[in-house]
Amino acid sequence: MTESKNPLVSYLLLALLIIIWGVSWPIYKHGVNFMPPLLFAGIRSFIAGIILLTLAWKMRHLLKFKEHWKFYVISAILNNILYLGLQTVGMVYLPGGLFSVLVYFQPVILGILSWWLLNEDMTVTKIFGLVLGFIGIVLVSIDGLIIHLSAIGVALALATALSWASGVVFVKKLKSRVDFYWMVVMQLILGGGSLLVLGYFLENINAIVWNIDLISTIIWGGTAGMAAGQVIYFKLMNEGEASKVGSYTFLVPIISVVVSAIFLNEAITKNLFIGMILVGSSIYLVNKQIEKTKTLEE
Repeated sequence: MTESKNPLVSYLLLALLIIIWGVSWPIYKHGVNFMPPLLFAGIRSFIAGIILLTLAWKMRHLLKFKEHWKFYVISAILNNILYLGLQTVGMVYLPGGLFSVLVYFQPVILGILSWWLLNEDMTVTKIFGLVLGFIGIVLVSIDGLIIHLSAIGVALALATALSWASGVVFVKKLKSRVDFYWMVVMQLILGGGSLLVLGYFLENINAIVWNIDLISTIIWGGTAGMAAGQVIYFKLMNEGEASKVGSYTFLVPIISVVVSAIFLNEAITKNLFIGMILVGSSIYLVNKQIEKTKTLEE
């Protein structure tokens, strides 16, 4: 799957990431009920950044902040402020399961950007897979527009996917220049801090309801959801082909939809189910084509 010397480790990390992120969507959807979205996004990210900072301090010589600060800022804007901010605000407008499916149009966007900016292969099968994925997303979006009457929710979800895909490509292009671990640390701290400041001025702090549910979601988000999840994801991206690693993450919304249906009583509609199958098929085609290409090269 990746350039890693131990592919088994990569697959295990990917499986762990899929589980962590799949469970995180309904957890965050629940947590945002007790804290305004920008503050909720910011505190999770900032805590995760501080945790990773303490672990990375012994390698601070790799930070090179004066030399790379512009890269850290751009990465924080794409991978944190826009991605996390849009994501958390968007979950207010749509059910967690539906929103996660729309956000995971990201692998399709990532495939296009990886071909354009990272010189990854673009074949007929891959193009067909991407078109099929787009049709699936449109079908899923119909539910969001007709049933939930939230065009802004659909727009925020797709904007989240675009910012996420752009951020991944940006980080991968810099993998030979900037230490990926410090890139993750700084985007979490800079992005999380910015979201906290924005939330302080734009949102009502008095609306925060401090209870066990909120504290638990913050702890989960700051540790597993953000700290561990971000490190694993960007490690896999830097070691392998972006479009392929991205394609596997389609399993995340499937887990999210199931968990949301079980614990948050969200409906799995016919269009949502069919849309998921179509997008899943598109990801399979993209992934299958990459496997075929590598086999021929060997």
